[in-house]
Amino acid sequence: MPLKIRSDHARFKEIVRGKIKENLRKYIQKGEMIGKKGKDIITIPVPSIDIPHFRFGHKDQGGVGQGEGDVGTVLAPGSIEQPGHGQAGQGEGQHSLEIDVSLDDLAQLLGEELELPRIQPRGEKQLETQKVKYTGIHTAGPESLRHFRRTYKQALRRQLASGQYNPALPIIVPTREDKRYRSWKIVSQPHSNAVILYMMDVSGSMGDEQKEIVRIESFWLDAWLRSNYKGLETRYIIHDAVAREVDRDTFFHTRESGGTMISSAYRLAHDIVKKEYDPNRWNIYGFHFSDGDNWSADDTHTCVDLLRAELLPRMNQFAYGQVESPYGSGQFIKDLREAFGQDERVALSEISDKDAIYASIKDFLGRGK
Repeated sequence: MPLKIRSDHARFKEIVRGKIKENLRKYIQKGEMIGKKGKDIITIPVPSIDIPHFRFGHKDQGGVGQGEGDVGTVLAPGSIEQPGHGQAGQGEGQHSLEIDVSLDDLAQLLGEELELPRIQPRGEKQLETQKVKYTGIHTAGPESLRHFRRTYKQALRRQLASGQYNPALPIIVPTREDKRYRSWKIVSQPHSNAVILYMMDVSGSMGDEQKEIVRIESFWLDAWLRSNYKGLETRYIIHDAVAREVDRDTFFHTRESGGTMISSAYRLAHDIVKKEYDPNRWNIYGFHFSDGDNWSADDTHTCVDLLRAELLPRMNQFAYGQVESPYGSGQFIKDLREAFGQDERVALSEISDKDAIYASIKDFLGRGK
């Protein structure tokens, strides 16, 4: 029986996994899902999944085939219409399930759905290490992997069902059949470090809607890169006419009213990389988000020079996402496309709204850099 239960549980997990993949595009657009993030777990609402079960009627309803009707009466859904009547009920309605999914599993689903190639770390960083991943609960295993909470609950259920439980003397003694153990497998994990430098324009033209798009997209970028690297650091730079490094919360909630000089962010990014991240030991990624409005053409030329001479030689990839705003000119991505249109190290994406996040992730991660 335990083998049958494990088989059914595995099948149920595959059904849930399929439901998540089926609705992944919708989940990607939802910022509230990110708010349900634990240390390594995401809580995802999944559409109701009906499990087959028997439904018993009342004893006074007669036996099989003793309902109303004559021999030969055609029975079909909706063949007898009865108007609704009576008062509102007090019972619960049907709700969608909330499933806990690990960040690793979520990243794997993202990669499968978007057909993302695995990232190949550069140079000396192409090493792998092995990691123990706990995958479920079994009825057999070494005592060092015994799951105490599951064992206790199983013993309590058994004693309650058999009438052995005494509330006045609540002693729970597990038997051999009560014991539950963690199951595990060895998985290979890249033994590489990476750093992401997020840069964002926070001038007045970048409103709350634009920042929410950046927040959602950066979450999925993080999830995929973390699944490819053992260690991942993130640094956050905001800029208007001047750039400064901030924490994550400040990054997504700061709004200024000054002008925009994008080169200030690129200079600060270069300073951070040069001082703290040796390209021979780190895989370096830059993601810059803006509405495409820069102070002047001269500053745009400075940005191009900084990218070409300082940042790109040190980075695996530089990505620029232009978030559509009613106040931005949208010129910057055109200038970058003209300067780096054929450069494999540069990924460009135009993000018109939340619906475009899905394609933008593919633009940024689809090269496997």
